[in-house]
Amino acid sequence: MSLLVVGSIALDSIFTPFGETADALGGSAVYFSVAGALLHPVQVVGVVGSDYPVGELERLAPRGIDWSGVEHAAGESFRWKGKYSYDLQSRETLDTRLGVFADFQPKLPEAFRSAKFLFLGNIDPELQLGVLSQVRRPTLVACDTMNYWIQSKRAVLLELLSRVDVLMVNDSEARELSGDWNIHRAGRWILAHGPKRVVIKQGEYGALLLEPARTFYVPAFPLETVYDPTGAGDAFAGGFMAYLARTGIVSDDHIRRAMVVGATMGSYAVEQFGIRAFDHVTLADVEARMRTFQDLTHVALAEPLT
Repeated sequence: MSLLVVGSIALDSIFTPFGETADALGGSAVYFSVAGALLHPVQVVGVVGSDYPVGELERLAPRGIDWSGVEHAAGESFRWKGKYSYDLQSRETLDTRLGVFADFQPKLPEAFRSAKFLFLGNIDPELQLGVLSQVRRPTLVACDTMNYWIQSKRAVLLELLSRVDVLMVNDSEARELSGDWNIHRAGRWILAHGPKRVVIKQGEYGALLLEPARTFYVPAFPLETVYDPTGAGDAFAGGFMAYLARTGIVSDDHIRRAMVVGATMGSYAVEQFGIRAFDHVTLADVEARMRTFQDLTHVALAEPLT
């Protein structure tokens, strides 16, 4: 089952109280594909400028990442610079330069148009709709968005929601989109506007899955060392979608397992700057951490209380 991501490919400069990095590989498509490729091959559509270290992308290709859908345009690549607070929960954007990403119009290669699992990274919802029109009969479509699109292109975003299966947002985005401070009511509002499922990412507190008839929660993995939360949500999405593509099954139980895989990938992403943490992660490592999640959340109710 083919897996396709359409999103940003960036160069990030990140400052945290625990270190910094400059011009590191970043962007939603990069984090998604590096995490997802541990479980399943990933096709990528995006754009880079003439200054992008393409050799670094090519170095990642043997992991199972197909960069042939990445456009090479003349000009500067998308660059983002940010600084995190001591608790890594809030950040300040110091600089954003869209470069060639500002004129990005995704064009899917013919071989990518039959993708069965599609993730629409955080880009203009008009572009996300344009990608959907190029894909033939996908099994599952998930998308991400952000406050900027919620504020500036709400009508288009709502049209998109009517055509996707899963929306992945953080808690502030869910609240702004729905206009409701209560995260559970916010999720129900989103479900009423189209998606079959909503995944609400809550950072160090884990992630919430809302479905029409039930709710599921996966905690964040308890880490003693966290360096950089950039890209954790996209790594979560990569693990989530890659697990479903790997199995080819979109059942309630597989969606819940995908949540745990996503949380596992997100936990690796924050352990080092950029995508470095994934350089030495193996499938056995992923499975072992997933089993730790199982131990974290399992309790046997041996006796009734009455």
